Amino acid sequence: MARKKIAAAIGYESGEPAPKVLALGKGALAKSIVDLARDSGVAIVEDGALAALLEATARPGEYVPPWCWDAAARVLAFVARQDEKAARGMGVSGLASGSGGKGA
Repeated sequence: MARKKIAAAIGYESGEPAPKVLALGKGALAKSIVDLARDSGVAIVEDGALAALLEATARPGEYVPPWCWDAAARVLAFVARQDEKAARGMGVSGLASGSGGKGA
């Protein structure tokens, strides 16, 4: 049986104590989140483990739980590198998605 697609959008604002979960979904909702991110130029990181943990333990608007900070930091570091490229004319932001398995 195939695992359902899971998507979790996260973001960080300077001065906040931790990143926040911006959107979560699985199945058709996850596909919609990924499609919207792609259409909006948001960076997509395949990290099924992070997406699954966030789906199981957090809700949109909440801070990313401390046990997910390392994985969230990797996603946000990737986004920051993409944002450096955006300064040169390529706009992006960040999203973690996957099928709930091992992360990338």
